[in-house]
Amino acid sequence: MANSNESGKGADNPGNAQKSGSGQAAKRGFAAMDQNQQREIASKGGQAAHQKGTAHEFDSEEARRAGQKGGEAVSRNRAHMADIGRKGGESRQSAQRAASAAAKGNRQGDKEG
Repeated sequence: MANSNESGKGADNPGNAQKSGSGQAAKRGFAAMDQNQQREIASKGGQAAHQKGTAHEFDSEEARRAGQKGGEAVSRNRAHMADIGRKGGESRQSAQRAASAAAKGNRQGDKEG
């Protein structure tokens, strides 16, 4: 027969709680570390994998396929693509205006000389 402590495992013990007081899951383990600690541990894992010879390295063909796959996924979002095109057009138009203004400024300087 279970005693009262076993039946409500963690109910009265805040150290075993899965959630913090705010209702969000408490960070534990790797997630609780600061970014520098995480980066250091991950770096050691990557170095060990390379030394062991089990690390994955992209060849140019595999990298090309991965980039193509990502591009296809992004291009499915038509609103996003339209926004990118609009920004590119605005940027190009601004650059052309600036170049035109600079060219006009140079021509005026040449006439005076």
